[in-house]
Amino acid sequence: MIKPFDYIIVVSLILLSFLPLVIFGVQQHNSALNNANSDLVANITRDGKLLKTVNLTKNKKHYFINYKWSGGKYNIIEVDGNRIRDYRDETPNQIAVRTSWISKPGQTAVNLPHKILIEVVRKDKPNTATPDNIVQP
Repeated sequence: MIKPFDYIIVVSLILLSFLPLVIFGVQQHNSALNNANSDLVANITRDGKLLKTVNLTKNKKHYFINYKWSGGKYNIIEVDGNRIRDYRDETPNQIAVRTSWISKPGQTAVNLPHKILIEVVRKDKPNTATPDNIVQP
């Protein structure tokens, strides 16, 4: 038998189910407002060493960056305005090529055989993670 208090519980649960949507929506909106003025850059590194930094915010050009390694290995990085990708390489699985375009902070394209990492970060907020502020299990 349904009692009047059951309706109150059901309505309360339905309203509470929308709470995560509201919380994450507000968080995303505030994040977009805070990051509107910061520049995005793509760091291209090989084996932990920075090869090139590309400013994605101020870039309006379309161009390619060619890297040739020993043994006939190569990477062609394509930059198109505010996005970047690993356009072509001779690796068998083409994982970095299949990653396609990256343009948002935190996105990465990784080429493991060549040890290439393309990472989009904010210019004004460098990665300050050290072993002290990483939570260890």
